[in-house]
Amino acid sequence: MDPRKAPLDLIAAALRRERERSNLSLSEVAKRAGVAKSTLSQLESGAGNPNIETLWALAVALNVPFSRLVEPPPTAPRVIRAGEGPSIRSEQADFVGTLLATCPPGVRRDIYLMTVEVGSARKADPHLPGTVEHVLMISGHLRVGPADSPVDLDVHDYASFAGDVPHAYEALAPGTSFALVMEHR
Repeated sequence: MDPRKAPLDLIAAALRRERERSNLSLSEVAKRAGVAKSTLSQLESGAGNPNIETLWALAVALNVPFSRLVEPPPTAPRVIRAGEGPSIRSEQADFVGTLLATCPPGVRRDIYLMTVEVGSARKADPHLPGTVEHVLMISGHLRVGPADSPVDLDVHDYASFAGDVPHAYEALAPGTSFALVMEHR
């Protein structure tokens, strides 16, 4: 792909996805962005030649960061297995810090301690657009993530995934517990 050309298929899919998440019509988004409805329709079908000004106006109209319209969404949960990830040791104690995820500017987070027992899966509806969930296993064994691509986690494993799509939590061993960080953008 020519790096000087806009990734039209990616932009088309992102515009449709973000407009649908916002429950807005083509007409309403076009009006808010100050662009013709036909222009937005063409962009959502992968046609046209968007410029940065048009895409920026559409991002503002959809209340999403510009990058959400031009960067591909993550395709799979991000997993860091126990013992992996960049670690830093302390000189003062037997203490190791492992970086799991950096905090983007302006992000809001909620942190939970979750316990779950073997039985039926907890199915969760999509949260607010842009929500990302971070799971750090404490005990047990858990199947977690988007409904179409869950991952199995063991003690000290870490995973992050989009929380704005249907997702589930299922304990695969008794006494399963984990830390959950919900990042709201």
